[in-house]
Amino acid sequence: MTVTSYPGVYMEEIPGGARPIEAAGTSTAAFFGVADQGPIGEVRKIFAFSEFETQYGGFRTDGQFLAHAVYQFFNNGGKSCYIGRVASNYKTASVTIFDRTATDADKKPSLTISASSPGVWGNTLLAVIESDAASPNVFKLTVKNEVPDPDTGGTKILTLEQFENLSMDPDAAGYVEAVVNRDAVYVQVKQEDNAASAIKGYSESAVITGADSDADFISGTQRKFRINVHNEGWRTVDITSAMQGKDAKKLADVAAALDAAISALVPLRSTTPAAAYSGATVDVLTPDAGQPNQRKLRITSGVAGVASRVEIMPFEESDANLTGALKLGPRSGGVEVFGHSPMRPMDTAPGDYYYIGDDTVDTTAPRRVSARVPGDDGTLPQPTDYADALSWLDKVTDVSLIAVPGAGSSFVADRGMSYCRNRPLSDCFFIADMPSYYDSLEEAKQYVGDINTPNSYGAVYFPWLKMPDPTGKLPLPLIVPPSGFVAGMYAQIDARRGVWKAPAGLDAALSGAVGLTAELTDQEHGDLNKQPKSVCVIRKFAASGMVLWGARTLSTDPEYTYIPVRRVAIMLRKSIYDGIQWAVFEGNDERLWSALRLNIGSFMNGLFRSGAFQGSKASDAYFVRCGLGDTMTQDDIDRGQVIVLVGFAPLKPAEFVIVRIQQKVGQAA
Repeated sequence: MTVTSYPGVYMEEIPGGARPIEAAGTSTAAFFGVADQGPIGEVRKIFAFSEFETQYGGFRTDGQFLAHAVYQFFNNGGKSCYIGRVASNYKTASVTIFDRTATDADKKPSLTISASSPGVWGNTLLAVIESDAASPNVFKLTVKNEVPDPDTGGTKILTLEQFENLSMDPDAAGYVEAVVNRDAVYVQVKQEDNAASAIKGYSESAVITGADSDADFISGTQRKFRINVHNEGWRTVDITSAMQGKDAKKLADVAAALDAAISALVPLRSTTPAAAYSGATVDVLTPDAGQPNQRKLRITSGVAGVASRVEIMPFEESDANLTGALKLGPRSGGVEVFGHSPMRPMDTAPGDYYYIGDDTVDTTAPRRVSARVPGDDGTLPQPTDYADALSWLDKVTDVSLIAVPGAGSSFVADRGMSYCRNRPLSDCFFIADMPSYYDSLEEAKQYVGDINTPNSYGAVYFPWLKMPDPTGKLPLPLIVPPSGFVAGMYAQIDARRGVWKAPAGLDAALSGAVGLTAELTDQEHGDLNKQPKSVCVIRKFAASGMVLWGARTLSTDPEYTYIPVRRVAIMLRKSIYDGIQWAVFEGNDERLWSALRLNIGSFMNGLFRSGAFQGSKASDAYFVRCGLGDTMTQDDIDRGQVIVLVGFAPLKPAEFVIVRIQQKVGQAA
């Protein structure tokens, strides 16, 4: 409400009252089955078959048809689907690599590199670990794959992904677990508990050339530099006082002054060990005993650990800066080694690889491989595994169609339809396949007869189809389940004609199918169609090819005999549920009831105008009722309930087209 205070015109915006309801999606599918790779125990959404190949692998030749079904789903008009990889007793390929502890016997496991998902496929992955002496705190991981080379008949190595500047420090931006596990497609990594391998971090200068007493190593003004110990922040160190009584021509005296100045510092933070400063040392090193005038300075922290480090930067005023003269810090050619540097995994031997899942554990120096686990596809899923996997969709709200391609089990069909009905919104439809070897009328009857709790939330299709081998390896067509084709055709007709159009008829010709495993006569088809538990038959017609020629659910309820009627009801339920969430906690009076009637009525009228309902006028096609004394009593209102009644006249398919022909006789010539 506008608050008025001064004379004038006030403007305010008020809601128009219309809250359009959007029709819920009806063609997003979910497929469950066996794949070469990919996550297990969850579903992932994809939008193209190429995504399936990347995440789940290609076509299998062992009678598992998940890839074939997904391929034909997109080939027949599908736009998006969820994939659930089902497996039992599987193992994930991995290799564990030793760290770089100086003494081979003291090495500890550093990093485990695993395939991103379980299965034998991971045994073909290769890893290369590389590092550079100029960057002693990081390493590079390259993931490769060994694949057949059709040109040579042997194998070739392909680079899949690469990660640079990886660190073993959990606080670093390039922490190996954070970077790889976030960005990698083919592998995951786990840092092993090797913190005991951490050393005291140090900063080592480049080579300082010159003998003592030849000249001053630092001038009379070069007394300052910047230091960061244990990453607690940059501080200025002034060695003016420490140099009193020292000879700038003696490198050892300069080192002693540095030592004294650093040791005198106290931590700025309570989490920084005091010994990091007080125990710090500055040593003069002679890398080559035969070159006594070629020396280095090393400033070492007093405390070892993952966070241990000493970093050097020049002082801002060049006249006072001593790092250039002493060649300290990376800007002057020095090198800085952090405490976690030896925790890094060992570099791969030159010309070699770490074979993920298929390497040899090293028992002699230099040890590189600590352990390995071969990848294993496990055992093939049983019907109960597929049924249990349906729960992976419990939190997915935009799925509409579900199939387990090739499962061929009445138990799976039974559980699948029950799952669809028992979801909170009963918002899914199950497409069932028979076994591949069922090719007769009696076997089809037996299959649906074994479904104990049939309902209108599913349909069974018969027979299996023939399709060309998508890999091009086999000259003869493959025998594949129909569910992938069918789900794709549902999606195509939904987009082209609407969910109220039966997914059957001559415009439901299946792309990619070249034959059927069984061809029924009209009489046989009629027998399956009029069964108490109907079977949707796929027929072959000379002018159209393979077409869906049935549109019945398994329900004995005459209201939901037809697939489009059930799917329209699902669409209405989901659309209205999503579209009236705004009404929750609104005042439960005529204003709310009127708004609900208006918004739901507008939605229903839009569907009516699109041809979704039977009836020549809106009042014949649908109704929306909401009000006291109509759909509610005062007791309902007192309990916080607002009840809306929505009815529709479903558009049922013309399943039997009857043409009566009469001969006219006795007409004049």
